[in-house]
Amino acid sequence: MTESKLNPKVDAFLGDAKKWREEFEKLRSIILESGLTEELKWGNPCYSLQKANIVLIHGFKEYCALLFFKGALMKDANGILIRQTENVQAGRQIRFTGVQEIAEMEAVLKAYVQEAIEVEKAGLKIEHKKTAEFAVPEEFQSKLDEMSDLKAAFDGLTPGRQRAYILHFSAPKQSKTRVARIEKYAQKILDGKGLDD
Repeated sequence: MTESKLNPKVDAFLGDAKKWREEFEKLRSIILESGLTEELKWGNPCYSLQKANIVLIHGFKEYCALLFFKGALMKDANGILIRQTENVQAGRQIRFTGVQEIAEMEAVLKAYVQEAIEVEKAGLKIEHKKTAEFAVPEEFQSKLDEMSDLKAAFDGLTPGRQRAYILHFSAPKQSKTRVARIEKYAQKILDGKGLDD
């Protein structure tokens, strides 16, 4: 296997890391042996094969993780892949809380990275849930029924933007919070913009 070239942007990321630095460096050294291209995407070290994202290193408050972009298609022989939230369709994580844990799993991690590469080389694709399959919160459906211009604007958004709004509006447990979110973003929808535009 060819070792990957170090990316200076990832060097800078590691130099600035206040938390998980040692863990990030160990994960990086394991992944670099796979021959993947090292980049910095979404502010995190990301490793790709012919421009297809394979695995990303990222940190959170309680843990750091390897995120496999097509993890849902992997066999997960060791039962260690985690679905970050119920709405994540493709990606799966392996989580760590210390560098010793990573060192002990090194052989397994190399095998998982290799499997992720093989999934990509085989051209396997995730069957994403269609936007119409997501449950529209009752409060948003009422607003769409009440305002035909809002419904037309929402229907005119890309499927990804529609999903983002549906998930954002569905997240709160309380109806009044869902209503507040809908009211806050109604104008953005009318303007044809996505949640993060």
